Order: sequence, then C-alpha cells, then structure tokens
Amino acid sequence: MYNGAINSSLTDLRNDLQAVARDAEALLRATANVTGEKIEEVRARTQETVRRAYDHLYERNQQVRRFASTTDTYIRDNSWTAIGVAVGVGLLIGLIASNVSSTTRDRSEY
Repeated sequence: MYNGAINSSLTDLRNDLQAVARDAEALLRATANVTGEKIEEVRARTQETVRRAYDHLYERNQQVRRFASTTDTYIRDNSWTAIGVAVGVGLLIGLIASNVSSTTRDRSEY
C-alpha cells in the first residue's frame, strides 16, 4: 500500500527533476552563443545545481530502496511479531475510542 505511494511520489519527483534539468540544459544550449563573465557564471552555477539535484535524488532513491528492502525483510522474518503488534495497536485504539465514546455519552446524559 505505502510502497506504491512512495514509488509514485519518487517517480513524480524524478520526472519533475528531469523536466527541470532538460529545461536548464535547453537554456544553456540556447545561450551558448552569448558570452560574458556573468552568463558563464550563471551557466556554471546551473550545471552544478542540476548535477547536485541528480546526485541528491539518486541518494534518496537508494535510501528509500534500502529502507523498503529492510522493512520487507523484517516483516517477512518476523511476521508473527508484526501481526501481534498490529493487533495490539488496533486493540489499544479500540479501547481508547470506546472510552472516549463512553465518556461523551455519559456527559450528554446530564
């Protein structure tokens, strides 16, 4: 369930970043004939920013993949523990909801 949402978000982010990179590269090509100290400085900064963005995205992508793999392995190796925790959390939420509902009902009787 969450894995699909994470993959979708990463795909959207990757696509957006690639679009920005393509636009930046197109801008760099379009201004290739323009010379001057300022434009060279802007080109260099843009190229460095695009490179860093790609590097950052790649690192985050790798982290998410490692996290997903580790989580998957843990759940597969400890499935009964995970089921027990899920049941315990569900029971706790149910008890809290029941107490809140009971308290609200008792106050409305007065």
